[in-house]
Amino acid sequence: MPTILITGAAGHIGTMLRPRLAGPGRTLRLLDLAPLAAGSGEEVIQASITDMDAMTSASAGTDAVIHLAGQAGEAAWERIAEVNINGTYVVFEAARRAGVPRVVFASSNHAVGFTPAADFPAADYSYPQPDTYYGVSKVTGEALAFLYHERYGIDAICLRILTCTDRPRNHRTLSTWLSPDDAGRLFEACLTVPRPGFRVAYGVSANSRGGWVSLAEARELGYEPQDDAERFAPEVIAACGEPDPADPVLDYLGGEFTLPSYNADVPS
Repeated sequence: MPTILITGAAGHIGTMLRPRLAGPGRTLRLLDLAPLAAGSGEEVIQASITDMDAMTSASAGTDAVIHLAGQAGEAAWERIAEVNINGTYVVFEAARRAGVPRVVFASSNHAVGFTPAADFPAADYSYPQPDTYYGVSKVTGEALAFLYHERYGIDAICLRILTCTDRPRNHRTLSTWLSPDDAGRLFEACLTVPRPGFRVAYGVSANSRGGWVSLAEARELGYEPQDDAERFAPEVIAACGEPDPADPVLDYLGGEFTLPSYNADVPS
């Protein structure tokens, strides 16, 4: 695909993807509120995903949108509603107005965070079980993706991304890690698979301690993970000790997001 718009390009995953999606004959159009310096084959737009005019203009002439922008992690409802829910609506609607044929939406395992360990591997297209307002926003984004595919014919792929970091940091992430290189492979597959329609797939590497989620749909898209968090296991165990099977962060797919510490405050 010659021109790809990436929202949230200055963020963690956006920064990982830029070098991994770059290539001859491809332009990456990078959109973020934060300032960015354009590299070779890149264009930069400083704008908010909640600005319909700016998003429609940024989407014009693109072959796909990768939507990464938003509030990362839990926040007050007002923030989640404006940035993650309304912002995702703006992204899809701007794509429709600009005639963009494909949107790849960065969803999250937190859309199904209350999936219990007894139900692992979590199934592709499993029923929403959000663990936070953040998870609710990802469920809403998946619903918008379905609507814009069925009503307007946009190819819409939702990636329920697990732990996308440079390296796993604790016992749980030895199971949930998505390496930067595998993230590049996953998004590249989403950009190049012919006529995907509406899809929901999980984003995770081929971890020896995995099996928490299905990879069947991701493989149907053409993704083949090559990295394994196990090579980091000795240093994780040295830093964190041996894993405790009774640790509540292992009870659900959403990990710590399911704990009572994430309960909303009750107004006094």
